[in-house]
Amino acid sequence: MSSWGWTVHGDGRTVLPGEVVAPEERLAWGRTVSIGMQHVVAMFGATFLVPLITGFSPQTTLFFSALGTALFLLVTRNRLPSYLGSSFAFIAPVTAATATGGQSVAVGGILVTGLALLVVGIVAHLAGTRWIDALMPPVVTGTIVALIGLNLAPAAWGSCEPDGTCSGFRAAPVTATVTLLAIVLVTVLFRGLLGRLSILVGVLVGYAVALVRGEVDLAAVREAAWIGLPPFVTPTVDWSVLGLFLPVVLVLVAENVGHVKSVAAMTGKDLDPMVGRALMADGLATTLAGTGGGSGTTTYAENIGVMAASRVYSTAAYWVAAATALVLALSPKFGAVVATIPAGVLGGAATVLYGMIGLLGARIWVQNRVDFSAPVNLMPAAVALIVGIANFTWDAGDLRFEGIAIGTAVAIGLYHLMRVVARWRGTHDEPATPASVPGGDELTR
Repeated sequence: MSSWGWTVHGDGRTVLPGEVVAPEERLAWGRTVSIGMQHVVAMFGATFLVPLITGFSPQTTLFFSALGTALFLLVTRNRLPSYLGSSFAFIAPVTAATATGGQSVAVGGILVTGLALLVVGIVAHLAGTRWIDALMPPVVTGTIVALIGLNLAPAAWGSCEPDGTCSGFRAAPVTATVTLLAIVLVTVLFRGLLGRLSILVGVLVGYAVALVRGEVDLAAVREAAWIGLPPFVTPTVDWSVLGLFLPVVLVLVAENVGHVKSVAAMTGKDLDPMVGRALMADGLATTLAGTGGGSGTTTYAENIGVMAASRVYSTAAYWVAAATALVLALSPKFGAVVATIPAGVLGGAATVLYGMIGLLGARIWVQNRVDFSAPVNLMPAAVALIVGIANFTWDAGDLRFEGIAIGTAVAIGLYHLMRVVARWRGTHDEPATPASVPGGDELTR
């Protein structure tokens, strides 16, 4: 065992067929650094889309993403490989909160979400996770994920102000279309890592088109310093918008549980005891992001892909990824370049991503063989989806609840109400629905 806590795997250079490099192992440092940098590239596209869409600073988001990843590795005792990037589940509540009270209010919502997830993690660590499966079976989890993606659909198309300024796809339809097509084609044209980076490649192609069409303003890039701290935002906790954020906790729970299960399946290790620590770590990282203006964090499926392709699950590679991301985050010029990505490119990427989020909810139903011939499954999902898509709103005094929050409450409440009544009256057979949610780390990306 080395002083860093990792045992060198084999000769440190090769991974034999049928073998994996376990979290507590590593390859030679040169190869470990190379794989760690691949993880940075893998997370880049999705992590930066969230702050660009919500108006947050990409540099600040990357800063807290790097710190959050290091914190995650510390809390999980170097036993659970993961990169913490921006969660798409925050887009809708952050956008709504920013429109209501400004960016500081949105950051305050992220902070409270992190604290709530931390509490869930502590409970899961002390009491186990069976109660999570009971509260959110696959029919409920899939519905929540689906309504989050479909609720965002209008934002992908965008809107126009009286002065003619537009957002989303409407801002530049040609550029948006090229971006969308590039993402779609890269996904099917290439294998391995490049295929998994279709979002990043599509955004780069769209950015190149936008440059040619004169849609990119590089003035801020020329003025930005090479080295410096990112801009920070002081959080303001506004109780009236917290109803927008709390449903995100349920999605983050499902993502982290799914991540642990995915890594366990690929490494052949029993990682169930780490679920509570993973939730606590993501809660702390999201709370930390909420103290200074970063996007809320979650475990990343893009990095699962890198591990699956390389068969290297070493946490040493993630320390390298965290360090690399931190170095980039300390360059205002780098952040300024990312911030110049125009609305048309974002609109094209969002059109793909929001739809994928919605269909990932359906994927959860399919993978878990949810039986929609049972009204106990069908009706809660049906009602919750309409509530989320139509963006139902409810003002309760100073609190305001919108489609995602109300739809989440409907999915959970209606499912358990119907189940209890059906059991009491014996009117319907118990639906055969597995309790696990595989691939949860992919839920909102």
